[in-house]
Amino acid sequence: MKNCLFCKIAKKEIPANIVYEDEEVVAFLDLSQITDGHTLIVPKTHSRNLLETNQDTVNSLMHAVNKVSEILGSRLNAKGFNIISNINEEAGQSVFHTHIHVIPRYNKEEFDYKYNSREITQKHLSLLMDKITRS
Repeated sequence: MKNCLFCKIAKKEIPANIVYEDEEVVAFLDLSQITDGHTLIVPKTHSRNLLETNQDTVNSLMHAVNKVSEILGSRLNAKGFNIISNINEEAGQSVFHTHIHVIPRYNKEEFDYKYNSREITQKHLSLLMDKITRS
């Protein structure tokens, strides 16, 4: 895609701090650095999000998640990771090229990714299952 920021990074038209690269993907430090080592992994071929990405490319992305996590764990002494892919604007996607965030964690307090827990009845779960499994 002509004006896609991540396509330009993958083609080396824009400089980036590359952490890992193979034939299918490139991983580079995110400029925002939520925590030290926050890395984005993008496929070299354009797709809008994970749901629109072919399975071979998804497999390559997940392989890169493992590689990048190993690198950040050993070199930066990360103790854990948040692996995130925002799909579509409603979920916070702002660059519409498939990408996965690898956010190293060093302690629990440095990055607040909060899930809002809700009280759900069995009836509600049953209704959800009906919708999900309906042909």
